[in-house]
Amino acid sequence: MSAFQAVVLCTLITTSLAKDLWSFPPNLKFGAASASYQVEGGWKDDGKGENIWDKYVHDHSGLIKGGVTGDIAADSYHRWRDDVKVAAKMKLQFYRFSINWPRILPTGFTNKINQAGVDYYSDLIDGLLAEGIEPIVTMYHWELPVAIQDLGGWANPLIVEWFGDFARVIFKIYAERVRTWLTFNEPVAFCDYGYNSGMYAPGVQEQIYGPYLCNKHVLLAHAKAYRIFHKEFRPRYTGKISLANNVLWIEPLDLSYSSLAELGRQHQTGRYSHPIFSKEGGWPPSIEKLMEEYSLKQGFKESRLPKFTRHEIEFIKGTADFYGLNYYTTNMIRPAIPGDKPGIWFLNGSPELNATLLKPKGAYYGHDDLLPVKPEGLRKELNWLKEQYGDIDFFITENGYSTTAYNLADYERVKYMRDHLEQMLLSIKEDKVSVVGYAAWSLVDNFEWLGGYSTKFGLYEIDYEHPNRTRTARASAHYYRCVIEKRSLDVPKSCYVKNYTHNRTRRTDNLAPNRGISTQCTIVLNILVLAVGFILSTIITIN
Repeated sequence: MSAFQAVVLCTLITTSLAKDLWSFPPNLKFGAASASYQVEGGWKDDGKGENIWDKYVHDHSGLIKGGVTGDIAADSYHRWRDDVKVAAKMKLQFYRFSINWPRILPTGFTNKINQAGVDYYSDLIDGLLAEGIEPIVTMYHWELPVAIQDLGGWANPLIVEWFGDFARVIFKIYAERVRTWLTFNEPVAFCDYGYNSGMYAPGVQEQIYGPYLCNKHVLLAHAKAYRIFHKEFRPRYTGKISLANNVLWIEPLDLSYSSLAELGRQHQTGRYSHPIFSKEGGWPPSIEKLMEEYSLKQGFKESRLPKFTRHEIEFIKGTADFYGLNYYTTNMIRPAIPGDKPGIWFLNGSPELNATLLKPKGAYYGHDDLLPVKPEGLRKELNWLKEQYGDIDFFITENGYSTTAYNLADYERVKYMRDHLEQMLLSIKEDKVSVVGYAAWSLVDNFEWLGGYSTKFGLYEIDYEHPNRTRTARASAHYYRCVIEKRSLDVPKSCYVKNYTHNRTRRTDNLAPNRGISTQCTIVLNILVLAVGFILSTIITIN
């Protein structure tokens, strides 16, 4: 073999290896997500009932940045065709959205079904299917009917049956066309924060029992919906069901705090995973033991974390067909010290764990400084989940980056997406984790809870000053389309660096659009060096 032939062969091998390294497996689906309250608007249109976020933002406008509401938001209730259009432009394989409970059942109960609400979601589903886009439906993304909250909401055990009734109604209407369901989005948020801080709907501030009653009833309600589908609908329709957990990756600030970090992971993720995905079911043993000891120490006669009966353990266990996870951030953990106020879990710490959460070094930040960006945390989380619950399918149901102001040249979001897709790909190819889906948060800008409209997560910008709520693609939308079309992380800058920057665009040159690929370059170069070395050694041996 001549030196020239060796170089050519080396180049071909390296190109092939690099292409394979950054290509996505054929079974991996790409899409984007949203939530009804955050994008729909139409808050009292066509017979819709009031949900707890409608009430909360009207009663507590001072807690929402800018005093805004979700009354109109992106107006997706009237402009759902525009959402379908932009999803199709990006070549999305699925669109994850949620059903607003009181838009279907205005009273919260089955005594009245709102046909206009039924038709809205039916039209959206049909519109997506016509474009070859799979509808993935979240049954509860925090839109609890006020009437049910007035009866105690998720602290009332009767809600398990009420949610089951709601689930049966929407299964009957949509199960023939919807094949992937998520019962709940981020129970840790609406339980641990919504029933603890008073600063999230429903605005309950009851730190003793509220969050933990919510924990138990949500898990039972999830299992109820799963069992209903399995018994009454699965024989006729194929379909898969899970829930979307908010997974905060937790690292010890010092190696001596490794046990505390593991306890934190069980507190954050295990509470909503162990009862469903573990072989034995029930609460994570370490959390059950911790809560009982802490409760008795406080003077309570029993644990504040309500126990499961043996029947309940079996009822919940195994009620998921895949694992749905929302990943945004990583935190460090250490024992609380004098002066710490670890009062609200996953925000700043936990008095039960006597632990404080801290921001990690080396992170970068979007608009929301509560979400330090550490992409490698995603890979660590996926590996931890696999170790805990075995070789199951994982679906990344949310992953997104916040910016501020109007800016179409969102190269920082492109970097964020590339960094996380890279970690996901490494999990798949090197760690053999079965990841079957990735949903970017979010399809369009939305009402971002306490942040109002100041925080922009959308791949498409919404012009809130225009009555049509005009949707305009950001650089990240072009980038994502390229990734989906090429099914590769290796896409050229020309895919997304285009002449679409408007006069209102800011910070267009602050970040180079090709940042964040150092890991890719390093790996490819290492492959090249190994390939060259192998071929040259072969030549020497032959000669």
